[in-house]
Amino acid sequence: MKHGTVKHSAKEYVRGDVHTNTIEGYFGHFKRAVRGTHVHISTKHMWKYVAEFTYRRNFRHSQEAMFDRLVAAFALPRLRDA
Repeated sequence: MKHGTVKHSAKEYVRGDVHTNTIEGYFGHFKRAVRGTHVHISTKHMWKYVAEFTYRRNFRHSQEAMFDRLVAAFALPRLRDA
């Protein structure tokens, strides 16, 4: 994947197809999901919430595939905190 940067400090917000709208939109959806469901999450466990949110977002148009992967995940080893 191609990676680019913009300099907000220099009032540069877009350069060709390089921008921050995608990540800002994603983070906005994530914050609203946390506030609407959990109200607060700890920093220690935030990676779990981000992983779940990313999973749901990536499979939002194919619920059957999401369900099949969820069922298959029950056979995987459990996650542990780092």
